[in-house]
Amino acid sequence: MSGSYNCAMSLAQRLQRPLVKARLMNVCQQSLHTNLMEMRGLHGLSSCSIASAVPNSFSSRNGSANRFRLARDFSSPATTSSMPAVPVIDLSALPNIPDKLVQDVASACATWGFFQVVNHGVDRQLCAEFQQQMRAFFALPRSHKEPLRRSASNAMGWYDDELTKQRRDWKEGLDLSSRDWSLPDSDVRAANLDGFNRFPPAEVLPRFRPVVTAYFDALTDLADQIAGVMALGLGMPRGFFSELLRRRHTSYLRMNWFPPCAEHSDPPPLGISPHRDAGFLTVLAQDMDCHSLQVRNGDEWYSVSPVPDSFTINTGDMAQIWSNNRYHAPEHRVLTHPTKDRFSAPMFYNPPFDVMVAPLPTLGAPEYNACSWGYFRAQRFAGDFADYGSEIQTSDFAAGSSSWHIDNQQHFLKCTDFSKPFSVEGNRHLLTPP
Repeated sequence: MSGSYNCAMSLAQRLQRPLVKARLMNVCQQSLHTNLMEMRGLHGLSSCSIASAVPNSFSSRNGSANRFRLARDFSSPATTSSMPAVPVIDLSALPNIPDKLVQDVASACATWGFFQVVNHGVDRQLCAEFQQQMRAFFALPRSHKEPLRRSASNAMGWYDDELTKQRRDWKEGLDLSSRDWSLPDSDVRAANLDGFNRFPPAEVLPRFRPVVTAYFDALTDLADQIAGVMALGLGMPRGFFSELLRRRHTSYLRMNWFPPCAEHSDPPPLGISPHRDAGFLTVLAQDMDCHSLQVRNGDEWYSVSPVPDSFTINTGDMAQIWSNNRYHAPEHRVLTHPTKDRFSAPMFYNPPFDVMVAPLPTLGAPEYNACSWGYFRAQRFAGDFADYGSEIQTSDFAAGSSSWHIDNQQHFLKCTDFSKPFSVEGNRHLLTPP
């Protein structure tokens, strides 16, 4: 059985801000059902079908205090408190942007950091074909996926060993980034900081590349339109973020497979551990059959079920910095399920690597120092690939912060060519404290 849940972010302190004093209007109320297997049964390792064994890093290594924190962060059940549902926003007015749409999106970004969109314009048939191709890829024998494995010097490709907050995720994934699709994957003109794409060969999955690239482009169009609404919500011109993002964006599409996981451990594994998305915004296709996405509200977790024919949108760290904390990058996680496979596909809409992200000057005294997206992205990938210590956060760039990242990013920028693949192992000295 799978549940249908509410999803909430902390409202009390954010409702004090002028931007969100107006109450959310026409918010779609979702039904709340309890599913103890999904909420409480975050299950163990040995009988799950993922390709490789999960290491002992799932266990606390730092004593009882850290063990209590892990229990709170990784095994807290979803709450059943009565809370408003995550907003569901109708985009049928696009490309026109009425004032109410601006208000609804801005309020959702400021209070929840999450919302779902319907009537978004992405072709249903294309979405269905993409889902088929994603499942076909993960059904391939390991011998077909292993040559596509990502590496320390190539962030794109297949993997089954990703870390989130220094904990192994219970999933397989395939990452593919925005390029000139007409170029071969290995063409040097297609390279950047994230390396080269690694598509499965056409003789293995002949429809995979054309379907996935068409889907990627459609989601880029959708993300660009949502970014325009978000810009208006901050008092900027509609095209403000498009000029920064669309022409040279470094977005990537991630395909996830979460196999069933049916045994208990302490602390329990998660599909993805608690985290915030690093980029500007995320366009997520959820699994309609297995609902495991949760968002934190204070010390509680709230689960969200996808509305049919919708995408789930959440704001990322760069949106929080650009908006000077008007928009909120929410912490979220993905549960395991004891019997069901789960598939999902987030598209992370990201700035060019060379952009310095800083609070917009029209939004008052800056609450952040300028942050290099290229540096932030390299640090996050390093943390996904291996244990590089504490994960970089927006708080490292908060005004008045003494974080080593502020000075270190200047050293990184002097030494890094964003047009070439970046090795996190070969450049460890650029990513660790001096």
